[in-house]
Amino acid sequence: MSITAKVHIEHEHLSLAPTLQNLDGVKIRVITQGTTDPGSTDFPFLIEYEDHDELESMLEADVTVESFELVDRSGDTAIYYIEHTPETRLISGVVTEQNGFLVHTETKDDGWLVHLLLPDRAALNAVWEYAIENDISLDIIEIYSNDDAGGESSYGLTDEQLAALQLAFDRGYFNEPRDISLSEVAEEMDLSSTAMSGRLRRGMRNLIAATIAERDREE
Repeated sequence: MSITAKVHIEHEHLSLAPTLQNLDGVKIRVITQGTTDPGSTDFPFLIEYEDHDELESMLEADVTVESFELVDRSGDTAIYYIEHTPETRLISGVVTEQNGFLVHTETKDDGWLVHLLLPDRAALNAVWEYAIENDISLDIIEIYSNDDAGGESSYGLTDEQLAALQLAFDRGYFNEPRDISLSEVAEEMDLSSTAMSGRLRRGMRNLIAATIAERDREE
């Protein structure tokens, strides 16, 4: 069952992160292309920035950019082919290895907002594990099954986070006063208290990001 996931990723060595952090108001989007090479580090980007000279000076100084080539320019918008340095952190490789696609990728805040099309949740878990192994901050904003007629959303929660939150809620962990302690909830899930606390905290953060915070941003 294929899924679509919207995630936000951050790392100081993500593609063009230095350019994004140093040029106020710059907007960058990856131009979608059909690549089957998980090792590819050469991508086309659409960049919106009013000062072309300042932009190219920043690209020359950007530690994630090995080289760049201007393809086309119209007003404040330009298309560049950019080759990344070996130190650049990319998730495109692991997504391709999992038979997935980066449907839409654009800069947001100090990182990238990425829409992923993946064959199943196991593929998303592989992307998640890759992010952890490479110290990439990855927040799941929304997940939904492409086979569900209504596009039912899991509100940015992984299966593990959803199970933890449901159990904690059912046992009265969120009641005031609490009906059960954190250690007791953790024991039911065969987790340590530290692991359970982290799972609940990450789940609540993703839940808020996919509901309250997302609505606030749209408004």
